[in-house]
Amino acid sequence: MTTSTQHLLLSRIRDVPDYPKPGVMFKDITPLLADPVAFTALTDALAQLCVSCGATKIVGLEARGFILAAPVAVRAGLGFIPVRKAGKLPGATLKQAYELEYGTAEIEVHAEDLADGDRVIVIDDVLATGGTAEASLELIRRAGAEVAGVAVLMELGFLGGRARLEPALRGAPLEALITV
Repeated sequence: MTTSTQHLLLSRIRDVPDYPKPGVMFKDITPLLADPVAFTALTDALAQLCVSCGATKIVGLEARGFILAAPVAVRAGLGFIPVRKAGKLPGATLKQAYELEYGTAEIEVHAEDLADGDRVIVIDDVLATGGTAEASLELIRRAGAEVAGVAVLMELGFLGGRARLEPALRGAPLEALITV
């Protein structure tokens, strides 16, 4: 990805102070999504990462990861698999619990959507603490598929998600288009 593309993407991410609570600087990607040039540049950059890591399927993490991963899957010619919060998918699912700052949560995927031989890249908007991404890697492996990597629009480096995720990646790449 070029420096000019990085600057374009970063210029379309709006800082919202004190959201969702005082002291938090929320990174709002909706202006980027509303700009067709920036959204296309983002989609193209993520699709190139999918091709370069040899992915055969794309997992998008609920909810903003869906917005990014679905057009990337179309652009790259790959299948899209949603990883949802527990209780949102019909049929047989695999579930994975993970730790939150205060408590736990669960995500799930349809058991039949991933199989042996699949090389799966996880796409999300932000890598923060890494808990959801880490749980998604476990789900992918439990389904018998291989992790091809993780790609995010933005990494919040100060939250330490990369360090948490590194062991779970087992050598697969973690690509962040922007790090703040």
